Amino acid sequence: MAERRRRKEAVAQHREKNLSFRSSRRFTAMDRLLSVLFVMLIYVSHSQGKYISGHLETKEQWAFLGRFCFLSELGRLKFQFTYSPQEVCGNSVGCQNILLYYDEEDQWPAVYPHPEKNCFEKEAVVNVDQNQVINLTTSYRWSGCELSDDGESMSCGGGRSFRSARERWWYIAISNCDGKNGLDIQYEMTLTNGNSYWTQHFSADEFHILETDITFLVLFAGILALSVWVATILRSRQLFHTSYKMYMAAVGFHVFSLFLLCLHYGQYGNDGIGLPAAQLLGRIFQSVSSLVFLLMLILLGKGYTVTRGRLSHSGSVKISVFMTLYTLTYAILFIYEREFFDAGLVLYLYESPAGYGLIGLQLLSWLWFCYAIFFTLKHYPEKSLFYVPYFFFYTLWFLAGPIMVLIAAFVISKWAREKIVNGLEQSLAFCAYTFFLILTRPGAANKNFPFHVRTSQIGIIDDYEHSPQPNGIANGTANGVNLDHFPHQSMYSTDSSFIGGGGPTLLNSSLWPPLLVANPVLQTTPRPTLGGRWTQHAEFQTSQ
Repeated sequence: MAERRRRKEAVAQHREKNLSFRSSRRFTAMDRLLSVLFVMLIYVSHSQGKYISGHLETKEQWAFLGRFCFLSELGRLKFQFTYSPQEVCGNSVGCQNILLYYDEEDQWPAVYPHPEKNCFEKEAVVNVDQNQVINLTTSYRWSGCELSDDGESMSCGGGRSFRSARERWWYIAISNCDGKNGLDIQYEMTLTNGNSYWTQHFSADEFHILETDITFLVLFAGILALSVWVATILRSRQLFHTSYKMYMAAVGFHVFSLFLLCLHYGQYGNDGIGLPAAQLLGRIFQSVSSLVFLLMLILLGKGYTVTRGRLSHSGSVKISVFMTLYTLTYAILFIYEREFFDAGLVLYLYESPAGYGLIGLQLLSWLWFCYAIFFTLKHYPEKSLFYVPYFFFYTLWFLAGPIMVLIAAFVISKWAREKIVNGLEQSLAFCAYTFFLILTRPGAANKNFPFHVRTSQIGIIDDYEHSPQPNGIANGTANGVNLDHFPHQSMYSTDSSFIGGGGPTLLNSSLWPPLLVANPVLQTTPRPTLGGRWTQHAEFQTSQ
């Protein structure tokens, strides 16, 4: 508890320094909103930000502290270290070194992770002439070390600038090879790239993520608004099916996830810490969005709400098991990343057993998607205008995910991977949601529009199904319409009244049960009451 309280105080002091440094900036409404949300959200971790602080206490002689991708010329490290030379170094006054490794094969990969190498072997990799070593002693002027009057505390404060041919990952470690008591040091480090709000606290591999997320937040909000407008039209036509509601839910979850991610990165640009809880929630909601959208694609592939009003019992069980497995794999992926990913390695989210499992599940879901569409088209070939473009586009979408993972893991440079992958993921999601919106738009010229059975008719069938079925009428069938097999519909009218009037004009309408009763004839049919007695039940039927 004391350590947690100390860290919170350090973070608060760091924020005050940043606020005073930016006192010339106006305190806008967005700043107030971010401040309020900062109070509401709980920190998940302080060590993952670009402001790094903590108390390192270990028996090891060499330890990793943090990493950052610096820009050449603009990259800068500010540090403050405090330790007791008497406890750590015995009689010698100062014996600890800060070691700066970069991402070439003979540097950081040569020492980490290599537990078989000792402290001296790991120190030998860095070049003192290139200022890769900061000796935390009073004899090294650039370390800014001062010994307290009582000789019990050494405080070192200073900085380093970085120059290289390109953006590089730099890894910060601390060593005490001559000491026998391990490492015991308190540290604070601020790692920056220039003074711009958009780059200062961001690692070079994170550049433009905030701008990208803001752009896609606006775009996805536009898609959500359009989907609401389409939903009002579909609702007025009694064509607002469950599948379209799932689509809207997926878009809504994605918009909310981008909003949370923008909050995190917006605050991150101010203090280098951000809102880790908001970031975690944003990623979770983005995963939920993907799961809902994936489920919708498979259900539509099976013809749900297009050629049938319900799934078979076995089909429902299979989908439930599959989506449960998919959700658990996503959960394991997040847990694995947080608990087992090594901060000393630049790892991609999918570079884990859970990540590979998720790729396998996506490929399996694509095969299921293909299988479902094949049999749907076999029984309803007239739906090819919808299912053919639906199949080809979303086949590309299913395969793009695993291909992107392979490219990110083996082709894209690690110092550029995070920002490129973020842009690709958002672009793929935007294309997927936009295409579905276009494919299902209720326009007069849209020959791909999939729905032809009204929601009110499905409701009538549901009610009829749960009532006693006289005269041997099968469950799930009423007025000639079956929940398991909708009536075939060859084409739609292109009448302009589709948008402004009462819905599409359907040809071959003899297959349809009438929604309005013409010349009703009152008939009575015996129906059981709750008490088991039969009563006369009035029904209206159309005259022939």
